[in-house]
Formats: sequence, C-alpha cells, structure tokens
Amino acid sequence: MLQRALLSSLFLSVSLLGSDPAVTPLANLTPPKAGPVQVFPENEIKPGMTGIAWTVFQGSKPEPVPIEIVGIWRNAWGPKQDIILGKMGGKAQRTNVAGGMSGSPVYIDGKLVGAVSLRLSVFSPDSICGITPIDLMLEVKDYDTSRPSDSKTPDKVLVANTTLPLPGDMVNRVMAAASTQSGLESPALTPIATPISISGFTDESVRTFGPIFNQLGLSVVQGGASGNLDSSKLGKDWATSLQPGESVAAVLVSGDITMTGAGTVSYNDGKRVLAFGHPMFNLGPVDMPMAKEEIITTLASAYQPTKMGNASEVVGVLHQDRHSAIEGELGGISQMIPVNMHVCSYNSDNTVRKSRDFHYRVFVNQKWTPYLMMAILFNSISNLNDFSEEATYRLHGELKVQGQQRIELTTMQAPAEAAVPTPMLLAGWWGDKFNRLFINSEKLPRLDAVNIDVDLLPDRRIAQIESAWISDNKVMPGTDVPVKVFLRPYHGDLIEKNITVKLPAGLSKGEHQILFSDSDTLSRFQNIASSLNRIEDIPQTVAMLNEERSNNRLYVSLIGSEPTIYSDEKILPDLPASILNVMQSGRATNHQFVSSPESAHEQLSVPLDRVVTGSYSLKVYVN
Repeated sequence: MLQRALLSSLFLSVSLLGSDPAVTPLANLTPPKAGPVQVFPENEIKPGMTGIAWTVFQGSKPEPVPIEIVGIWRNAWGPKQDIILGKMGGKAQRTNVAGGMSGSPVYIDGKLVGAVSLRLSVFSPDSICGITPIDLMLEVKDYDTSRPSDSKTPDKVLVANTTLPLPGDMVNRVMAAASTQSGLESPALTPIATPISISGFTDESVRTFGPIFNQLGLSVVQGGASGNLDSSKLGKDWATSLQPGESVAAVLVSGDITMTGAGTVSYNDGKRVLAFGHPMFNLGPVDMPMAKEEIITTLASAYQPTKMGNASEVVGVLHQDRHSAIEGELGGISQMIPVNMHVCSYNSDNTVRKSRDFHYRVFVNQKWTPYLMMAILFNSISNLNDFSEEATYRLHGELKVQGQQRIELTTMQAPAEAAVPTPMLLAGWWGDKFNRLFINSEKLPRLDAVNIDVDLLPDRRIAQIESAWISDNKVMPGTDVPVKVFLRPYHGDLIEKNITVKLPAGLSKGEHQILFSDSDTLSRFQNIASSLNRIEDIPQTVAMLNEERSNNRLYVSLIGSEPTIYSDEKILPDLPASILNVMQSGRATNHQFVSSPESAHEQLSVPLDRVVTGSYSLKVYVN
C-alpha cells in the first residue's frame, strides 16, 4: 500500500510539474531487465491504481512514466479479451500517446500488467491509453501456423473508382492510395499507429508509396539506420539486447534505403521477446529481421505524436505478427532477398552521363515483397535525379531462384498517354513479376539474388509498325522470303528493317498471312488465360516468366486457320474441331482456357532498341 501511495503521489507531482523526471524520485527507479517476471492478475486491477510504464523518449535508455488505471474495457477485442484503460503522466502527458510507444511495459507493485498499445481519439489532451494484458500477449505463440484473414497487406488498399487506363492492379492500388486524402480518425480507442521509419527515399517516393501504409493504419516517418542493419551477421551484444522498455525495429528493407516498423519491447525472458501489444501487419507467422533502435526524439502532438528513430544492428528474428503482439527470438537469422541494382543515364550520343549502384535486402512475404520491390526500383530511378518527360527506361533483370532455372526479364518503358509517371509504369511491371512468382500460397520461392540493370535513355524510343512490303507475294514452301518492314518512330524518318522469313516446307497451298507484331498482340490470348487460372507450381511460374515476350522486339509469325487453345502456360495450336468441342464442354480440364479462331506460329523476332507497338498482316500465296 505504501508503494501504491508513493506512485500515486509521483503521478500527481509529475503531472503538475511537467516532464522532467530528474526533479522527482522517478529518476531513481531501475529499468526492468530480461528474465522471469511476476504477472499482476487482471482480476485484481482496480480503477485508481497507479503503476509505471517504461519507454524510450530519446536515445536507447527507457524512462519511467507514471500511469493511473482508469478501468477495464470488457471484451474490447473479442470474447474474454479485455483492454485496461490508463492515463499516462510525466513526459507522456506532454507528448501524448505516441507512435512507437506500442509495447511499453506497465508494472504495478513490480509485477507486469501488460503493454501500452492503444490510444483514445486524436486530439484528446488526457493521454488516455489502452493496455493489452500480458496474458493475451503470451498467447501469441499458440497460433503457430495459421494466417489471419484480416492482415494488413497492400492488396487490402481500396482502389478508387477511376477511368484512368492504369496498366495493372499493383500500379492502380499505389496511385489510388497516393491520391486519397485521409480523413480524421473517429474518437475511439484504436491501436497506436506503428511508425514506418524510412530513410534514403526521395520526396516523390514518399508521396507515392507512403499512403499505402497510411491506409493500412500505419504512419510513415523519416528516420535512419546504421550500416550494421544491412549485415547478415548479428550484433555482438544480441544476447543482452532488447530489454523491456527498449525500442525495437522490424526490418522490411535494409541497405541503401531502409524501411522499418518501430515499437517497444514488452517482455524478454532472455530468449523470447514480445512487443507492440497489437499487430504490425497481422500476418501471422513471419520471418523478419528484428533489430535494436535508438530514438532521435519523440515528437509531441495532439494529432499524431510519434517517435523518430534510427534502427541499428539486427539481433534476432520475428516469428509471429498477431492480434495481441509481435513475437521474436534473440539470436535468430531471417531470410532476406539480396538485391543489386545498377542504374545508368545516357547522353544523346550514347555516352554515359551518370551511373550508380544500389544494394538492398528485402523482407520475404507473399503480399509485401512485390510492393517493396516496386518501391525500391521506383526510388532508385528517382535517386538519379534524371527524370525527363521524354526519357525511355530499359530494364534487364535476373532472378536466381533456388532449385530453379534463373529468370531473365527484359522490357522498355517509354512515356505513355496516361496520368502515371513512366518510372511508376516500369516499377509496376517489375513488381508484377514478383507478384506472379509469390502468388503460390503453399510454398514461397527462395531467391538467392536479384540483379537489375536500368538504363535511362534521353529520348522517347517508340516505333509503331506501319507496313510491310514483299517484291512477289507468290511464294514456294521451304523458301526464304525477303520482306521489308517499316516502323514509324516518335520523331524522325521511317525505320526500315530487312527481314528474311523462312517458310515451312510443309506449308499448304493457298492464301496465308505473315503477321508482323509487337509482343502484346502475339501474347494477348495467352495472358488472358493466365489471368483466369491460379498457378500453384513454382517451376511452372518460372517457365512462364522466362517465356514472356519482350516489348522491344519485332515478332514475325505465320497465321493458320485452325483454332488455338491457351491454358496457363500451355499453347495447343491447330486443334481439330472434335478436340476443341470436348475441351469447350469442360470434360477435359479443370482449368479455364481461352480459344482463338486462328493459330499464330512464331517464326522469328528482331531486336529493336525501342518499344515496338502495333501490328501489320501481309498476305502471301503459296503455289
């Protein structure tokens, strides 16, 4: 009783005098340490009790914060899931309940009550917080492999109704979020927004990708990181790191840019660590680096108070991201995807103007990895400070997938008639490849390395197929036929390409068509078929990505009159009518397919250092 009276007196004195613990006995309190801890029974908690919360306001040492119990909100998070309401004093009365305080442990009579995890309203001056009982947090390990349906992932961002011709769902979601003005929060008890601390991002990248996190209930803040964060080795003091009340960071991206989610350690038994008191993304089982963090300052605000920090060295791995806590293990190592990127800018005479190399390590997750890959590509191009309305981007990527054939990806992106920047279109194309690779829900691919080369070319390199010419359209099977193909560039004279088309020896007599086309025309039906069916086989997906046609090549095909079936990566050309009827009846396959009344037999492709668009059909007659 004497200790409670003392704490009550401390709460009142600090609340009245301000936030300087040096003039109060609070400064003499010893921060909690890792190890066994007694739990204060929830059924003994009464309004008016006073306790101490521990959190870092600046630096790395936790400071005590007096807290008064207001009451218990029964079944606030579900059946038998109560939330304890408290009123914070001391420095927290000035800063309010800040982002990054999530997980700050609360003790009464030296026994652990739970963790600060929620706040009330946005403009309340009372520093009212919600405390997740420690018993709920300790249950996080009980749900080892299940995946919550309400996880916070980019695909959950609402896409606004729009008439813009946005190429792809990923770009659509990013641009929709970026154009959304977030409304005020309702005056309700909500989880403290997890600060997503970023460094190395351009202002344009923050404006573009930050709203994705905001819509998911997280806040984006500027921060930093040390070089040790990118190391695959653990910090030397990992065994004694992340004491209760210290700051902790979950690492999404490290390297030349960093992206981390910050909170406070609630519990540490010497090996197992609990933090936040609420989910980060609510992903369920995860494999994410867990790092120490040093707080630069805590921004006081009635609207959005938050901590600003620098993540430092990795000391373990996070295993669970759940409704009541995140859980990690000291000394563990998580899998990250190493990304090496070379960005080069060229002058009009094809000499190198500027180049930079970037290195990253990216968190592995089915839904987040594609968006993180998209963000780092967009930001790396932005970092070159060489944007131009007429610039064309040329990309070659190499994905080394463990146990699979390496994936080679090539594309060019020229300015398009869309309200989306060209770099975003390129980043969306790149992210979509990872989206397709990671869509497999049973087993995630392991990427040993991702290598990217991006060239910035100073002009708009587009060539539209305009026409083709043949000296004599009466041809013989098995012969080589010379053809001139003409393409119209964005500026300048027609481009003339001399192509030799080899006709098959068994080509039947009569009229035939030679199709000169871009990749989209030739792949249209196959792409539709792929979008209809979910592929759950990594080798199959790898094969499909490697077979994709590039948009900087001119494709030459012979068109046959027999129908073709497209299903997943399979192409069944020249099908007899009887087989087509069986497939259309649904008896032959469980997969959806797309049929085309004609068959295109690709003969050759010609590389062009331009984005090729359009098509032209040339008639020939076989004697």
